[in-house]
Amino acid sequence: MSRPKEMTRAVIVGHKSIMKETINALHDSNLFHIEDFVEDDSGFKIDKPFENAEDVSKKLVKIRSISSFLGIDKKESVVQKSDSVLRELDSKLDELDRSISAKTEATIKLENDLKELESQKKDLLPFMSINLNFDYYRGYENLKVFAGTIKGTLDESQLSGITQAYELFYDPQAKTIALFVGSTSADKVYEFLQGLGFRELRVPDRGGVPSELLKVIEQKEVEIKRKIESLQTEINSMSAKYADFILASDEILSIESQKAELPLRIATSANTFIIDGWSLTENYDSLVSTVNDATNGKAYITTLEIDEEEEEHVPVEYNNSKVVAPLQEIMDLYSRPKYTEMDPSAVIFITFPLMYGLILGDIGYAMILGGLALFIKKAVKSDAVKPLMNILIYCQISTAFFGIIYGEFLGFSLASLHTAHGVVPGLIPGWETITLFSGLGGEHVTFPVHRTHMVMTMIAATSLIGLLHVNLGFLLGFFNIKRHHGFTHAFLEKGSWIVIELGAIVAIAGYMGGNSMLTNVGAVVAVVGVLMLTKGEGIKGPIELPSLVGNALSYARIIAVGLSSIYIASTVNDIVFKMIWVDHSKIGFLALAAIIVFVLGHGLNSVLSIIAPGLHALRLQYVEFFGKFYEGGGKKYNPFGYTRKYTEE
Repeated sequence: MSRPKEMTRAVIVGHKSIMKETINALHDSNLFHIEDFVEDDSGFKIDKPFENAEDVSKKLVKIRSISSFLGIDKKESVVQKSDSVLRELDSKLDELDRSISAKTEATIKLENDLKELESQKKDLLPFMSINLNFDYYRGYENLKVFAGTIKGTLDESQLSGITQAYELFYDPQAKTIALFVGSTSADKVYEFLQGLGFRELRVPDRGGVPSELLKVIEQKEVEIKRKIESLQTEINSMSAKYADFILASDEILSIESQKAELPLRIATSANTFIIDGWSLTENYDSLVSTVNDATNGKAYITTLEIDEEEEEHVPVEYNNSKVVAPLQEIMDLYSRPKYTEMDPSAVIFITFPLMYGLILGDIGYAMILGGLALFIKKAVKSDAVKPLMNILIYCQISTAFFGIIYGEFLGFSLASLHTAHGVVPGLIPGWETITLFSGLGGEHVTFPVHRTHMVMTMIAATSLIGLLHVNLGFLLGFFNIKRHHGFTHAFLEKGSWIVIELGAIVAIAGYMGGNSMLTNVGAVVAVVGVLMLTKGEGIKGPIELPSLVGNALSYARIIAVGLSSIYIASTVNDIVFKMIWVDHSKIGFLALAAIIVFVLGHGLNSVLSIIAPGLHALRLQYVEFFGKFYEGGGKKYNPFGYTRKYTEE
């Protein structure tokens, strides 16, 4: 257990003539966490941003818009000189802007043309089965043209009964018709068609045969798509050519924007400025030296005392070793510790993988998931992914350890076991299960521990683990409170829970052993503990007493989730063996199918083995454990500055 790194409250005061130099020095040092100034009655106001702020902001928006258009992602850094990038910034920005605007307009026009052709094609397709020149549908004085689709079946004899003056083009499969009739019979023919569910089609306003027109349209589509692909190739070429410049420009402009807008966060008067913030105590001397060098000693820097109220708002920087540091991701997911709290990262470095391993406990899955974590860690160059993969690796070390204790490999038992139904063979010849002692409900505790054969014992064991874990939380809470409010308050608020538990254990032991005096002593101790709890936490303390049993029983999910993983793996294995042995005449095909089922089944269970044990182990930390001592709500230490990746001075 460690506490966050020690912080020093500091104030920097100076004349406005050295404000830029001071801001530049603070930014370059990346050591000072600046507190935003809130205007009050002191007479100080926030200032305007520097003159270059608007220009920098516009360029930054433009460069990020260009970066988004070109699809530029973070890549392996190519470090460039800031001065060199700045000299070319305006000219290259204009060049990129013009080129991208032209390509954007051309692409939009081509895409609109493509949509128009698609619309024309859609109009043509219903007429393909008839394939009449569209000029034939128009320009008649004494003829009426019906072009469309029908739902029913057209009986030409019925049409002949209405009129003999007609010309019919009909596709029975597509239900498409083109009917030319004399104007005098048009109304009756229309009524007849309505009875067949006639729906009129819009005849394109152009001449030509549909099949020939369609060929022309498709040729145009191919040409337009080729032009779009050519433009995209040019865009990809631009992306490759300018990627380093754009990433470097974004970095430089981001830095300049931060500096230019800092006056909006600090207190100023007509002639002076005040910058209030925090520095790591270990870096304070370096901060003073940096500011003095930049301003020739004209800036005044002093430290301030941190009162009890301010301690709640001190920014927090973790103080963990490299091994424990990945667990800070789990802490941040919940809430960063306050400056006044102990950081439990070092504790969950042990308890989180421990719970995970207790749940999964399989050597085979540990090897699969551990190998996957190592592969992703090496393949993905991301600072956000590596800590998560390290956590997964820690969990798989624990999983392998408990896999040995449980004697499990991908749902198979490594050691043979004698049961009432016979001998269950193990994967390792000669490894016999050893009976150690009797457990609950007539179960035998063995090595390896066969979880499926000692469920009640495992429930009791995991509940006991839960009780120890919860009491560790009470103990940590005791030290947290003792630091701020003294031993008495800590003992009443947190120690009382342990007193209650001890009293309950003694009373239960006395009752089960038939010792009434021991039972009475335990009951008295428990009552004293309740009174202490009431004194320490008020009435809410005794109200929360039943939750202690619920918290301990909640750890039974360790065996429940673990058994679900075993049964999934065992089911996959049973299916595979039945497929292999069910029909010897098809052994080749079934063997291949069995391999596929085995890989897919255990692959799915591997994914579930990341999610289910991880979530439940995490819940046991967040809900049952943290609730006993941890408050959280700390503010991240975020020094004013920028970690350069693509540029250097």
